[in-house]
Amino acid sequence: MPVVDPVYCPLCATRLVPRTAHGAERIACPACDFVHFEDPKLAVGVLVTNDQRELLYTKRNHEPLMGTWAFPSGFVDRGEDVRAAARREVEEETGLLVELDGLVDVYSRDRDPVVYLVFDAHPVGGRLQPGPEAQAVRFFAAAALPPPAFPFDREIVEAWEIRRR
Repeated sequence: MPVVDPVYCPLCATRLVPRTAHGAERIACPACDFVHFEDPKLAVGVLVTNDQRELLYTKRNHEPLMGTWAFPSGFVDRGEDVRAAARREVEEETGLLVELDGLVDVYSRDRDPVVYLVFDAHPVGGRLQPGPEAQAVRFFAAAALPPPAFPFDREIVEAWEIRRR
């Protein structure tokens, strides 16, 4: 279901109006002072490594950036545990079952609603095969990674390399 900004106050049904509240432009109720806060969108990415310490990438089968190579990733469903979402995304895109080894880092940018949590993991089962969101799946040596598809990819790989030392 698409998210729609509220038009009426959920507390008193007065039409909401733009105003400065809590240091930013927001929509708020002029009658009861209710302030609407936009929630961030949470996404997960997973750096899966095999026994040779190669990284798993998927060739994207959807926009944005269809045809580019990227880590398994996707959005967390409302109410879903972030670690379960990370494991789900890997399985959906690559066919592999993984055990998460830890959090690599959290990434965000000003004016971007997406907060990106990146985990590292290793396979514990499944069969490597592209899911519906991937044209192909493949492990790459750290020295031969595809060009970065997304803004944080280079920084993520650097953090992963520091973490694995």
